[in-house]
Parts: sequence; structure tokens; C-alpha cells
Amino acid sequence: MTVIAIDGPAASGKSTVSRRLAQRLGFAYVNSGTMYRAVTWDLLQRGTDTASAVVIEAALASTDVVCGIGKNRESFIRINNSNPDEALRDRSVNRHVSLVSAVPAVRALISSRLRALAQDCPLVMEGRDIGTAVFPETPYKFYLDASPEIRQQRREAEGGADQIADRDKLDSSRKAAPLKIAPDARVVDTSHLTLDGVVDAILDLLRQSGIAPK
Repeated sequence: MTVIAIDGPAASGKSTVSRRLAQRLGFAYVNSGTMYRAVTWDLLQRGTDTASAVVIEAALASTDVVCGIGKNRESFIRINNSNPDEALRDRSVNRHVSLVSAVPAVRALISSRLRALAQDCPLVMEGRDIGTAVFPETPYKFYLDASPEIRQQRREAEGGADQIADRDKLDSSRKAAPLKIAPDARVVDTSHLTLDGVVDAILDLLRQSGIAPK
């Protein structure tokens, strides 16, 4: 089982870097954030009170979550037989995803699905707790970061309306698997690097561990 963990705060470049890195290595790409967004979307569709961990945990009992790796070598998620992809960046999801993802039962559910995916093929997996909580045993840990100002600019350029400072506070202060740097993670500041510059920097470090592009 080979998992390359890419963690970091919102708009640090995790998704674009992880996808490109997976392509270069011939690994599958897993975006854990979309899974938390998908669960959030489903809960909102059902009118669930996302401010109540007890209510959310009860709702999960009737939530069918199916995850896998598609033909494009990227992860997918289906919630109660629905494809939520088109709604994952909706403003309502943006506003509630940090609350939902802070619930221990939600994190346990998604973490179990993420670990199952790693049984099938080597992965590049990005998120906020991949190297600290989901796969703490992997030796391939990276933490991407950038200045708050640059990350806010990136988020707005993507069309996002959420505030980076608010997301940072919620993600780093939650009790269940908070956002933090794993002690053995390599930190890469993406503030002034191009996409390929970040990917090349990670590949150089991976080569030292015997992992190289196919």
C-alpha cells in the first residue's frame, strides 16, 4: 500500500498539485475534500441541522456512501445513489462544510472509505488530515502552504465566496483531526511557485525515497 499524503489549508494548491503529481507518477488521485462536501450537500438536501453533531450523526445512519476510483484514475463519491459533483462548490456547501467535517462521526465515516481505497492501488491523496489521522504511517507526507493573502486571491479567482481566515480557524481548531502539520511532513510553500515548480519539488523529494515518475 503506497499513499502519498498531501495536506494543507484551503487554496494552498493541494488539488491541482495532487492531481498533476498523480498523473506524473501513474497513481490514482483522491480528493478527500469532495467527500466531506458531498456529505454536507446530502445533509443540506435533507434539511439536517448542521449545527448539531447529534443530529448529523443520526442522519448518517440513513446515508449510503459509495466511494471508488473511476476510469479516469480519480476518486468519485455517490451519496444515496446521487451524484453531487455539480453542487459541491455551492455557497451553501461552502458555508456548512467546516461544521459538518468537524463532527467525529463524519470524519470516521470518510476516513474508513479513504483507507479502503488504498487497498486497491497506489494513491496521491489530498486533504487536511491525511498524514496525521488517515494514514499517519505513510512515510510520504507533504504539507502545502501559502500566505493567507495569496490563498484568498486564489479562492476568489476560482469563484469561491468563502473566507480563508474563517476556514483556517474552523479547520485548525476542531477537536476531531484538526488541520496541523505532521511531525515528519515536508513543508512546501507554494506562494510564489508555479504548479510544475511545486510538483517538481515534491518529485525530487520522492525520488530520494525510491518513488519516481513512470
